[in-house]
Amino acid sequence: TRPGPAEGGGSNPSKRHRERLNRELERLAGLLPFPPDVVAGLDKLSVLRLSAGFLRARSFFSERPSICGGSAACWPSFGCPVSCWKSDHGLYLLISSLLQALNGFVLVVTSEGLIFYSSHTIQDYLGFHQTDVMHQSVFELIHTEDQPEFRRNLHWALDPPHAPEGAPSPAGKSLDSSAVIYKPDQLPPENSSFLERSFVCRFRCLLDNSSGFLALNLQGRLKFLHGQNKRSADGSALPPQLALFAISTPLQPSSILQIRTKNMIFRTKHKLDFTPLACDAKGKIVLGYTEAELRMCGTGYQFVHAADMLYCAENHVRMMRTGESGLTVFRLLTKDNHWKWVQANARLVYKNSKPEYIVVTQRPLVDEEGGDYLRKRSMHLPFTFATGEALLYQIAHPVPGFPDLFQSKGKPSKSKKPSCSLVGCSQKNGVDPRSLLGAVMRQDKAVY
Repeated sequence: TRPGPAEGGGSNPSKRHRERLNRELERLAGLLPFPPDVVAGLDKLSVLRLSAGFLRARSFFSERPSICGGSAACWPSFGCPVSCWKSDHGLYLLISSLLQALNGFVLVVTSEGLIFYSSHTIQDYLGFHQTDVMHQSVFELIHTEDQPEFRRNLHWALDPPHAPEGAPSPAGKSLDSSAVIYKPDQLPPENSSFLERSFVCRFRCLLDNSSGFLALNLQGRLKFLHGQNKRSADGSALPPQLALFAISTPLQPSSILQIRTKNMIFRTKHKLDFTPLACDAKGKIVLGYTEAELRMCGTGYQFVHAADMLYCAENHVRMMRTGESGLTVFRLLTKDNHWKWVQANARLVYKNSKPEYIVVTQRPLVDEEGGDYLRKRSMHLPFTFATGEALLYQIAHPVPGFPDLFQSKGKPSKSKKPSCSLVGCSQKNGVDPRSLLGAVMRQDKAVY
């Protein structure tokens, strides 16, 4: 029993309601079958959306024989911990390995166009995390010109209903309005070759450096989606409807360089000024830092190569205007004082129609790839050297101590970690430590 308000203290029902709601959402988020670092980055609406998607998947498994005995929706790539598989631990590892070896990802889409399930390997090909797409409209990912073709393949007879003239397109956000309900006796047998599908669509890709879309070949078949307990407007139960179960593979095979790095895609979370807030497990492996080490030195630009700073800042400004940075290739400083090329796409996450934080999806590149991007980069930015210099910032007077950081011919520093000791120096010289110049001054010259 919760204690009542203190005597003389005011009662605030609205605040108590928010606190109860937040506690329940935290409890619900803790039940989701995803790693803690993923759950920590979810907002309230995402928790509710993923909970609904998980319960729908659980209902499907309870209606069909499953390797989990129908006790839970333990699809291997749904993020379930290995402990939930118990005696099926070996099978879990086998299927997870098969998904990693597969040149593509698994996708299940309902007849309305809702993503019922996507394997976690979607991140290796499109850059979106599994939590970004689950229980979302598939048409938000598909190129506008390819949406009619995808909708056509969702229909059992390849002939979806057409919207009357003047009515909004069915490829919009209203999913239920375009769904057609059929009785099982009106449809071909589930094992009929007539329900097989093989077609090509362009999907949004955060990792693509040309059009922003990746052409995928979807190959699979329409199958009944059991256990969804849907009801019509009059309350009567609806029969199971067909859904597309498909494997999505890129039309163009991945290069050897992409294969070497695709399984190390990681995500980081930042404040609006790019200050790091969180990093997932793969990011900690690639960069070598803990989250505390990433946060301790302020702005994230002190981890960016000086020759890439203005390039990154320009895309940062573009993201603040448009919501997405576009493809950005630059160098990050690892804990062992080496530069690691990454291919990144940053996007804003909004709360109450206001930007709240930045999520960055990053794919490590080998040095050969990074060098190619550097040669192709537009040279309209006002820099000429590879190590950064004061000319970039067009300062009217020299900053004491700054030229010695990169142009000194003396013995290099023995420091092996990014140093924060220059903060006081930059403040003393009148340079804002949060500026690009301040970020360069905080770096150790030995890393160049």
